[in-house]
Amino acid sequence: MNLHEIITNLHLHVLTDPHDFANIEVESGYTSDLLSCVMTGASSRCVWVTLIAHNNVVAVAALLDVAAVIITEHALPDEATIQKANEQGIILLSTPHPSFHVVGQLWEMGLRAN
Repeated sequence: MNLHEIITNLHLHVLTDPHDFANIEVESGYTSDLLSCVMTGASSRCVWVTLIAHNNVVAVAALLDVAAVIITEHALPDEATIQKANEQGIILLSTPHPSFHVVGQLWEMGLRAN
């Protein structure tokens, strides 16, 4: 599944610079709000679902080479975090929906955990 399909089907808002989302393959999904859990449990090319919106999300996402981060529940990163994400090539997406809802939608689309 590609990131364009996820963005379109979940009606996500792109917070960072545009990319060729149709060419970004998403291999799995992961959700957690504890950065230490993400660092040990998430895999490369996953989509990470979280309500965390501060700059440490970008550092962890870059470390793991995630396909994108979906920030839930109306949480929005500040401009410095978005700029850092752009510099690191990290895609930040947002939604007003709770994480549980987003994960359910991703599951319905066929995305699974690693």
